[in-house]
This record gives sequence, structure tokens and C-alpha cells, in this order.
Amino acid sequence: MSLEPFASSRALSLGVELELQIVNTNDYDLAPQAGDLLRVLAGRKLPGDVKPEITRSMIELSTGVCQDFGQAIAQLGEIRDALVDAARQLELGLCGGGTHPFQQWSRQRIYETPRFKQVSELYGYLSKQFTVFGQHVHVGCPSADEALVLLHGMSRYIPHLIALAAASPFVQGVDTGYHSARLNSVFAFPLSGRAPFVTRWADFEAFFAKMTRTGVVKSMKDFYWDIRPKPEFGTIEVRVLDTPLTIEKAAALAAYIQCLARRLRSEQPFELHEDDYLPYTFNRFQACRFGLDGDYVDPTTGEHRLLRDAVRDTFRDIEPHAVELQAEPALRLLRAEVEGHGNDATWLRQLHEREQLLPEVVRQQARRWAGAEA
Repeated sequence: MSLEPFASSRALSLGVELELQIVNTNDYDLAPQAGDLLRVLAGRKLPGDVKPEITRSMIELSTGVCQDFGQAIAQLGEIRDALVDAARQLELGLCGGGTHPFQQWSRQRIYETPRFKQVSELYGYLSKQFTVFGQHVHVGCPSADEALVLLHGMSRYIPHLIALAAASPFVQGVDTGYHSARLNSVFAFPLSGRAPFVTRWADFEAFFAKMTRTGVVKSMKDFYWDIRPKPEFGTIEVRVLDTPLTIEKAAALAAYIQCLARRLRSEQPFELHEDDYLPYTFNRFQACRFGLDGDYVDPTTGEHRLLRDAVRDTFRDIEPHAVELQAEPALRLLRAEVEGHGNDATWLRQLHEREQLLPEVVRQQARRWAGAEA
């Protein structure tokens, strides 16, 4: 199977995808009612799309093409409100967060589509353990070569994005000690990790052809990379973010990525090298485990520093780009977390420490998602 052509798109355009938890309103465990939710939503006009995910206790929303933070938050708000309304009709709740705090993976049911059936047959129990919830952000690229250059430039900011978005400290009733435990489920898949270091589409096509000849890969969907090209959309897709607890945070993270991309395109602040990936796995682990307090190794200098300080530097670096993109409110929201109350994982831990009851944590997550405590 050949790789489909790369569709040119407007530089820096945005698309946001969010995987959401569907919970019952009795004990706030996951509820396998994605099909019911989709039936209630059927025929409702939305600016984006809502579709099933791999297990029946998940739902995915996606925006249309957005140009900036304002459009992203407007579209996310409209889709969120429609979903919350449909869920209430079914006496269900919806919430963000990268993992459900106490669900049992063995009870989950695969949603019946040919693609999900194929994934389940291939990966076995990992498919049900993949009941985790992430945010994906697409960034438009005019050409395939530009997409690969942007992908590898963005890769050095993967730890920053993991730490800012981390929202999965609990798994099956246990505090894991991680800020983003969700990504451990993703890393279990054999085709996860990083994309190969090529910066020309012709070389990427050659790599893809070799992979398809092995029979391991049939399409780009088989790669679970942290960032992957999406040729049919003309984008790169950033995939390491936990689903935030609010649409405001989701839109802010998308805008942050857009600002980073604008700086990478216009300033070209560093040369790309394969050696940039030497500390990649270490940096990613530190961000998952410790969040903003993780250790970060600069890919160029080898200097060790606090990830929180590295994130602060990016805020300074992208500030003029945020002004041009009208993304200052997004940076204010993220700065407030870095300098003050911490990421969503910190909020969830503090809430559990106060309430001592995980179902109550989920109940309040659902209230936040619905906009009650945004």
C-alpha cells in the first residue's frame, strides 16, 4: 500500500480532537453508552464531529479547521454543550482527564467497527487497556517537507506538552505517582515513540514503503508516534496530551502549540539533528513521572534543568507570536498553572486528598467539563 499524497493546508491552521470519558451518574464509573450518546446527537448540526472510540465508554469530539485560539474555544464550547445536553438526557456525565481513576479495563467493551475489531484482534488485552483519553492537535502545513521539519522541531517540546497537559495520576483506584500515567498505556504499543529522523517527504515515503513491505504497517493509523504526519489533512498531529479537564485548557494547549509552530517556522531557532533525540526518552519519562518538576536535558547543550524553567522560557520566546495569533489569553491560563496552582494532575490529587473518595473526584470532573467550575 502506498502512502497517500500530502494535502497542502494553510500554515498554522488548527484542529483539535478530544477523547472523553462517559460515566454514569450513580457511582461515576465508566458507562458503555457511546452508541446511545451518538443516537441522541444524530442530526444535530455541529461545527466539527463526534464519533466513537475504541471502547464503548469513550467518545471523541473534533473541531473543524480553526485559525486561532478564539475559533478553537468557540467550536469546542458549542460541541461540548451539545454533548453535555445529550448526556443529561441519558442520565450520563462526561469528563476530561487522561485516565478514569477507578475503572477496571477488563470490563470494557470494544466498539464494533471493522477498524477497532482489527486492533482488538491484533493487540489483545492492550486494546481494552487503551481506555485512556487524550487530546490531539493538528497543525496545518503547506507542504510535506515543511511538515517533517516542523514535526522534528516540535519534538523537543514534547516534555513541555506532557507536563502542561498531564491529567492522569490515578489508575484502577491507585495513585500511580505519575502525572501522566496514560502515556504508559500508549508506550506499550510496538509502533509508539518517535518518528524516524527524515526531513524530506521522499525519504519518508521510502521508509513507509519498507514498513508496508514487512506487513507490519498498512496505513499511517498504525503508527502511535508522539507526533505523526497526517497527509490526508495536510497536518502534523501532536498526540501526547492528556485530555484536559476543561475546554478552556484544551484550547489553550492548542494555541500554545500553534505559537511554538509559528516560532519554529519564522525564526528557525535551531538546526535539526538526529542527536536531538538522544535525551528524548529520558525527557519524556521525567515529564510523565514528575510533571513540571521533572528533569529536562536540553537537546543542544546537554544542560540539565527543571522542566518548569524550560517551559517558562518558551512562554518568553513565543510571546510575540502569541500577540500575532491573538493567543495571549491562552498563555495567561497556562502561566497561571505553571506559576501557581499546577496542572490538572495536581488538581485531581488535591481534590482526592480533600474528599478521600474517587467517585466524588469523577463527579467534580464532570461538573468542570460541563462548565460549572471552568
